[in-house]
Amino acid sequence: MDTQRFPSSDVAFSPSVKRIQSERGSRRSYARIEEHGGWATTLTPELTAFVTARDSFFFATASAAGQPYIQHRGGPPGFLRVMDDATLGFADLTGNKQYITLGNLAENDRALVFMIDYTIQRRVKLWVRAQVTTDAATIRSLQLSPSTDEAKQAIVLHLLAWDENCSQHIPQLVSTEKVEAYLASLHARIAELEAQLRKRTT
Repeated sequence: MDTQRFPSSDVAFSPSVKRIQSERGSRRSYARIEEHGGWATTLTPELTAFVTARDSFFFATASAAGQPYIQHRGGPPGFLRVMDDATLGFADLTGNKQYITLGNLAENDRALVFMIDYTIQRRVKLWVRAQVTTDAATIRSLQLSPSTDEAKQAIVLHLLAWDENCSQHIPQLVSTEKVEAYLASLHARIAELEAQLRKRTT
């Protein structure tokens, strides 16, 4: 029986990738990471907090033939649930009914979750094996309550490895909700100061 263990980063670093890394000078630094097992394979408390604060992520799958597809998933913060330190999941609500993601997962369960926070300029990648389930208890545990939509299925993600990109080239963006809240506080403060000024001049 083959007992050879491979670094978790091999989920992304194929022989072809490693060859190009060697040609372009980055292989040595990644080899040092691999000497310690590669990337992390469980969620840390800090990463768990990042995941559960997300209100969107991108979900990449591919068909058995290798045809790629990426889908945006969005919902209230926390709609992507951490089930344990190596498992995540979300209730799969009805979309445009193309079912490309479901079709891909039916023949190839390997997927990637890509999360990005533009405010703090942080992005995280999670390589997973994705399982579609219609188990009612699992769906209930993953569906946010109250929900306007009743999920017919859930997608459970079994973590293989995760890595974090540097913040270089990520534009810093702020949501309209945060901007509106900040402006409301400014307007309230301005009104307060104007009222104080009127009292002093009358």
